[in-house]
Amino acid sequence: RNSYAQQRRRQITEKTARMDCWSVWLLLVSLLSAFLFTGGVELTFELADNAKECFYQEIEKNVSSTLEFQVVTGGQYDVDVTLEAPNKEIIYSQVKTQFDSHSFIPTMSGIYKACFSNEFSTYSHKLVYMDFQVGDELPLPGLGEHVTVMTQMESSAQEVHKNLISILDYQTHHRLREAQGRKRAEELNERVLWWSVMETGCILLIAVGQVFILKNFFTDRSPSQSY
Repeated sequence: RNSYAQQRRRQITEKTARMDCWSVWLLLVSLLSAFLFTGGVELTFELADNAKECFYQEIEKNVSSTLEFQVVTGGQYDVDVTLEAPNKEIIYSQVKTQFDSHSFIPTMSGIYKACFSNEFSTYSHKLVYMDFQVGDELPLPGLGEHVTVMTQMESSAQEVHKNLISILDYQTHHRLREAQGRKRAEELNERVLWWSVMETGCILLIAVGQVFILKNFFTDRSPSQSY
C-alpha cells in the first residue's frame, strides 16, 4: 500500500511539473509573439529644422491600417503630415498638428508613403514618434490548427497575449507623455534659471549704482582754497 501511495504521489508530481512547464511555455510564446508578430513600423526619429522625412510601407489591398504620430519635443510641438497612396493620391493630410491617428482601408496594393515636414520651421528641430500599423494582431502560433475547443489553459494564454498587447500600447503612450512633460519641465527650468540670473544682475547693478550715488552725496565738491 505504501509503495502504491508513493507511486501515486510521484505521478501527481510529474503531472504538475508538466503542467507548470506548459504554462511557462505558453507565457513565453505570448511574450515573444507580442514583440515579433506585430505588423507595421514603430519608431521615434529626429526631424531637423527646414527638413522633410518620408517612410514607406508596403500594404496589401483591403488590409486595415493605422498611422499614428505625436511630436514629443521641439518648437511648438507641431508638424505637417501627408499620407500618399501608390498612385500619388493624397489620402491624408494635416498641417501643424501635434498628434493624430488615421485609420484607413487601402483600395489598392502597393507602397504607401508617409511624410513628416518641418520645412516651416527655420530654427527648431523636433523629435517625432510614428506608429504605422498594418493588419490585425496575429493570433498565438498553433491556435489555427485546433480542431477542438481550446482548453482553459489555452484560453488563458490567449487572454494574456491580448492583455500584453494592450499593456505595450499603454506603456508606449505613457513614455511619450512622460518624455514630453520632462522636456517641458527642463525648458521651464532653463527659463527660470536665466530669469533669475537677469534679476541677480539687475540687483547687483542697482546696488553698485546706489553706492556711487551715496558716495557722491558725501563728496566735498567745493574748490580747495590755497593759503
